[in-house]
This record gives sequence, structure tokens and C-alpha cells, in this order.
Amino acid sequence: LLLCHVNSTTAMWTAQRMHQVVGRRWMSSTPGKYRILTYNAISPVGLQRFPREQYDVSPEQEDAHAILLRSHKLQLTNVPFTCRAVARCGAGTNNCNVEEMTRLGIPVFNTPGANANSVKELVLCGLFLASRGIISGCNHMKTLHADGTAVERVEKDKKMFGGREIAGKTLGVIGLGAIGAAVTDAALALGMNVKGYDPSLSVDAALRLPGKAMQKVDDLGALVSESDYISIHAPYLKDVTHHLIDASMIARMQPDASILNFARGELVDASALRAHLDAGHWRGSYVCDFPVEEMWDTPNSIIIPHLGASTNEAEDNSASMAADTIRSYLETGEIVNSVNFPTTKLPLRSLDTVRINIVNENKPGVLAAIMNVFGDAGVNIQQQLNTSRGDIAYNVIDVEKPTASDDPSSFTYKSWNELQRAITALEGIKSTRLLDNRPGTGYAIQYDGKVYGIDYAYPENKTWSDIKAP
Repeated sequence: LLLCHVNSTTAMWTAQRMHQVVGRRWMSSTPGKYRILTYNAISPVGLQRFPREQYDVSPEQEDAHAILLRSHKLQLTNVPFTCRAVARCGAGTNNCNVEEMTRLGIPVFNTPGANANSVKELVLCGLFLASRGIISGCNHMKTLHADGTAVERVEKDKKMFGGREIAGKTLGVIGLGAIGAAVTDAALALGMNVKGYDPSLSVDAALRLPGKAMQKVDDLGALVSESDYISIHAPYLKDVTHHLIDASMIARMQPDASILNFARGELVDASALRAHLDAGHWRGSYVCDFPVEEMWDTPNSIIIPHLGASTNEAEDNSASMAADTIRSYLETGEIVNSVNFPTTKLPLRSLDTVRINIVNENKPGVLAAIMNVFGDAGVNIQQQLNTSRGDIAYNVIDVEKPTASDDPSSFTYKSWNELQRAITALEGIKSTRLLDNRPGTGYAIQYDGKVYGIDYAYPENKTWSDIKAP
């Protein structure tokens, strides 16, 4: 997205755009680059997706334009005024402070499907562990070897660890996203019957499913009561999926059914599960990829130290997808795989335009006010896309550049700076970005009636924790 320099009119707008308020910190220590702040050990394969000539990437960036993390618990102290986006290398975003980021108008991205194969393989491992007495049998053999009786006792004792085959058994899959779909395919290939439940199944996710080879059900309770194994792959949403498998669902399980939880520990009411076990109503297994204080000391539990995505391949895939998502958003304004912003794609039609991205409150009158600014300015909009999600609205607007035939005296705003200031100052606007092919520039936010990034310099090295969030 280049500002044209071929005529005096456009040159005037460009020159005034380049002039900034004294003290304003548009540029990093390496001028003309995007700054990416990383937390945790991000895969080098993913970090290599950021071109060095355009990006500075490190765990010590000041005034970062985007944050890339894995398990780090994001606080407002980590988020500078200049931050445009947060991306997690993984599917879950519980550690990303999504509610606060939404209030600040900052999109949070994840990487759905990047670790799907890795998690699927561990789910299959858990399925086999739950169906056979493998772990208890291995521990028993260590004891026998220590006693020097392994050869003598092995054949006599193996009956203590009998199991059952999974072929012909029913697997209930809760959540049919990328991981749930992969588990479904694998279970079908192993000869299992599969029932699936997902009340918010997207079109893309539905297309990944094996059609009539599996049975989709609309009643979670029916799936639970009819399954020999229950594999959970739902997102954790507070007040929505917290204790999705609660006491009422646990009571409906078959006595020897097993639960495989490789999504989030909070999805299962472990206290209710322990009470069901202690009452003698259940003898299945609980295989969980997260700590379970209520169940760890029972022979029915197999607790795994969160290894679902702990493969080199999954970490590479997740980091690469997160990096690509951040690049696309910073460079074009495109939004995909966001957990709090609407999916937004608007391909550029012409190089004779300037792209403006606007984040605002999703309420009546704001879009009309934005359009009035463009109308009053006499600026022609070539194309635009307005999308919304919850309390957030997001606009991508391509406006035509001034031409040599335009009369500069007719312009209401004499520079892109003035136009952006007018938009950013509107009631309900959270932030604006003008994409003009100069990495790291063109970002303005409204806070407390002030427009930072144009009229006021960003407070140096300050974060959103230093002030009261809007």
C-alpha cells in the first residue's frame, strides 16, 4: 500500500503524513520495522516467517507492535500502548486476557488445527491406556523385578491387568473442530463407532467431518450415556463450558465408560467424578492432560503433564501459523483465527488507494459518523468492509489517493494525518491504522478524549496497566 509520489498534490499529503509531533515514538531503534515481543521459547521455524528487513523480533522489545506467546499469562503490564495484536501459538487463549484485550480493541489470535495431529496421537495413546491395564501392569512388573520374581509370576499375574479391545466400541466426541475431526477419523479407521456433538459447528469444520460414517447428535446427555469412551475437545468458555461434564452428565455415564480430556481440566467436574467413583457407581478411567487434584491418587486416573502439543512438529506449526497471522494483520489488516474479532478479508483491488483500518465500539451511529468524515473530506471510498463480533466492530476501508487533477484547496483535510485524527477522535473509536507501506507507523488510539499517536505522543515505555483501561 504505497502513497504515490508522482505529483505535487499527493507529494503534499505524503510530506505532511511524514511530519510527526515532536517526541512521538513511531519508530523503533531500528527505524521502519515492526516490533514483535515474544514470551516463552517460540519455535525458530515460526520466527523465521518474519522477514528481517521488516521485523525486529525478540523477548526484549520496547513499545512492541504485536505480542507472540505460548503459555505466558498475559497481564496489562505486558501490553504497551503501541500493541496492535496478540497471538498465541496454540488453540487455547485462557492465558491471553481476552476480555481486557477486547476492551482495548486489540485482536487476539490463536492457531486452531496447528497441533491437531499431535493432540490426536496422544488421544489415541490415552484411548489405549484406558482400555488396557498397561500402566498398572508396567508398574507391577517393576515391583516383580525388584523382588526377583518377575519370571516366576508374570504369567500368573497378567490376569490382574486384563482389558478390552476398542474395535466395535462407541467413542463420543465432544467438540468437532480440527482436533475432534482428526480424532473422529482415526477412531473410525480403528473400527470404532463414533458419535459427535458440537452445538456451534462451523461450516468449515462440518466439511472436515466424514459424513455418514459418524453420527452427529444434538443431545450431549444422549452421547454421554451411549458412549464407551468420551473424548472432550470443546473450548473452555467461562460460564458456558465450565464443568460441561458435571454431576448430572457423570451420572448418565455407563459404569465402565472412560473420559479422555485433552482440552481443558475445567471442562470436567473432577469433584463430582471422584464422588461418583467413591460411591461405587463407576469403574472406568479418567485420562487427563492437566493436573487433577481430586483424582490423582486413584487407580482410575491417568494424569499426563500437558503433553498434547508437546512435539517439535506441533510447536513449529503453531509458531508458523501465529507468525503468518500477525504478519497478515499488521501488513494488510486481514483478520483470521481471532477469538475476539470478526473474520475480515478484503483483497486489495488497486495500488492507487490507501487502506485505513478502524476498531470501534459496535453500537449504532459510529459507522455513519465515520462515513461522514470521508464524505465531508471529499475522499472517495473505493471499497470497504464492516464486520462485527460482540461489542467490537472492525472496518477495512480503501480510499482513493489524490491525483494531479485534484485542487488541494478543496480538501477539508490537508494530510492523511488530519483525516486520521478526525476519525480517531470520533465517539466510540478505539483505534485506527493507516497502512502506507512504512512498517510500524500509522497507528493511533483514542483514550480519555485524546488521540495518541497524532496529537499526543505515546507515553514512553508505558503499558495499559499504567492507566485506567477505557
